Amino acid sequence: MTHTVETRNLLSSSFGTSHKVKVHRFGNPGARPKVYIQAALHADEYPGLLVAHHLIALLTALDMQGEIKGEVIVVPVANPIGLGQRINAQHLGRFDLAGGGNFNRNWPDLSEVVQNTVEHELTEDPDFNAQIIRNALIQAVSSLAVGNELDDLRKTLLLYSIDSDVVLDLHCDYQALFHLYSSIHHKALAHELGCDLAARAVLIETEAGGAPFDECHAGVWWRLKQRLAPEKPIPLACFSATVELRGQQDVSDELALQDAKALVRFMQRQQVIAGEPGPLPEPLCEPTPLEATDIIHAPSAGVVVYHKTLGDRVEKGEVVAELIDPTAESNDQARTVLISRTSGLFLTRMTERLVAPGASLIKICGEQPLEHRESGKLLEA
Repeated sequence: MTHTVETRNLLSSSFGTSHKVKVHRFGNPGARPKVYIQAALHADEYPGLLVAHHLIALLTALDMQGEIKGEVIVVPVANPIGLGQRINAQHLGRFDLAGGGNFNRNWPDLSEVVQNTVEHELTEDPDFNAQIIRNALIQAVSSLAVGNELDDLRKTLLLYSIDSDVVLDLHCDYQALFHLYSSIHHKALAHELGCDLAARAVLIETEAGGAPFDECHAGVWWRLKQRLAPEKPIPLACFSATVELRGQQDVSDELALQDAKALVRFMQRQQVIAGEPGPLPEPLCEPTPLEATDIIHAPSAGVVVYHKTLGDRVEKGEVVAELIDPTAESNDQARTVLISRTSGLFLTRMTERLVAPGASLIKICGEQPLEHRESGKLLEA
């Protein structure tokens, strides 16, 4: 058995209180490939918690059989800070109530500090270059300043993840079909992961904006490659993805075990785990650019009524929802129609029905990039 469990205490935000991060490790430390999987960085996104539970059980059984060939790290609760945030019995885990903002934004870009460390050490051997870049990444994370509990959480997670070959960040949307986000530089691997997980959308981008956790990992490699290649070969040695496990209420043993088994099959394909994963399942979608996915925001406050449901095909110019203002002087004035600006798959929608101006109500996954989505922050707040 190689399975170990580590517990790291975070810097306390107040005397008499503390949070801990529990980490499950499988395989021999330093073995390759290394996979890092975490759940519920947005602590109010619950499906990943149950997927991690089942995944740990599957990995434990595989470990007993000697099947773990690389190294696998699973953090079943990536955000104990957000997990404890309740106001009047309502759980709020997406934003740090202490003022740190969205838990999955503003992760550090380590590419510049790593470049300064390694650019004079790089050789013509890509494997050697990958190793010294990984060493520099660990050094850079170890040097990150910690001023508060959120800083310490970020540093702790990065110390376990930053040198990985594969990083999977388990999330979900409000109400959604299974989908994932990844880099255009790893389109083929993202497609393969999407096949194993039966994803209905695989959204790829060059830079999502907002500095999410997954981009903090893969982004270092393609930025260094852009800056330093072709003189020094730099492999894209970290594949990372944000995996959206349907919606917040899609929590069941059946779905979670299904997803955990799919993650094991993907790791078998990456030769992290021994065994035959079987043929790659037929894709339910092809990767599409993130800038082709339209996000429909509420132009005003109102009660939202959806005219489409998850999985529907939507045509450009079609009415997908209405906002209703019950205080309007007439029924005609009460309704504001919301129209799709693309043709595609009705992918996600908001759970709340009483919405504020600017709320991200709907995502429609199209195929052609949209002019209003070509730049800026492609992820919602």
